[in-house]
Amino acid sequence: MTPASFHPFRAARLAAVILVCLSLAALAGCGKQSVSGGMSTSPPVSGTPSAPGTKPYTVMGQTYYPLESGHGYVEEGIASWYGKDFHGKTTSNGEVYDMYGMTCAHKVLPFGTQLRVTNLDNNKSIVVRVNDRGPFVANRIIDLTRTGAEQIGMIGPGTARVRLESIGAIPGQVGKDLTGNFYVQIGSFSIKENAHNLAKSLQDKGQASRVVFVPELNFHRVQVGPYSSLAAAENTSVALQGEYPGNFVVAQ
Repeated sequence: MTPASFHPFRAARLAAVILVCLSLAALAGCGKQSVSGGMSTSPPVSGTPSAPGTKPYTVMGQTYYPLESGHGYVEEGIASWYGKDFHGKTTSNGEVYDMYGMTCAHKVLPFGTQLRVTNLDNNKSIVVRVNDRGPFVANRIIDLTRTGAEQIGMIGPGTARVRLESIGAIPGQVGKDLTGNFYVQIGSFSIKENAHNLAKSLQDKGQASRVVFVPELNFHRVQVGPYSSLAAAENTSVALQGEYPGNFVVAQ
């Protein structure tokens, strides 16, 4: 069994993890199809001063509900980038997109959230700021600028497996409990049988669990839960640290 993620990580407070499990779309040119990118498909989103960009919005028939806080956020998935086709256009928070800057598009993180983006294939990392919505193609979780993509070595392939980690917090939101469906991720397996064996052993002990397959990473993740609040999930996470070190909380 490998750790709960490709590299063990647990935030002190985790707002949510959104994993998108759709098939990869073919990349063209700058590694971004014309229907994605946040700016061209998502209207500007306004929000409260403490959590900019928290108003729900709908793109291609799907409604997204931005988080109130980016504090402790962790996510793994596929990153892409957008370049000259969007350079100089207006982003979702009203700024002008600069493909040479260090910003990014994310579907649900509040505008202004600072993210550390790490390429899991080469361990190169950067820090970027959320100022746009997207990407809305396939399973991608973040769109970087051309400069950001260059710095973590993904210009050629157009996409990369990445881990997102928020640094800092949105003012006024630290320490606020969240309600919803939360799970504690305790393991990640490339072999399906191993994941289901662990889930069954947990269930035999009376611990509710599930197996989530992430096709783009070809991993089966074992998660305990659900819990109706972030605090409840974190309490379980602490209790499981001895047996499953490196576990962390995710949100459905």
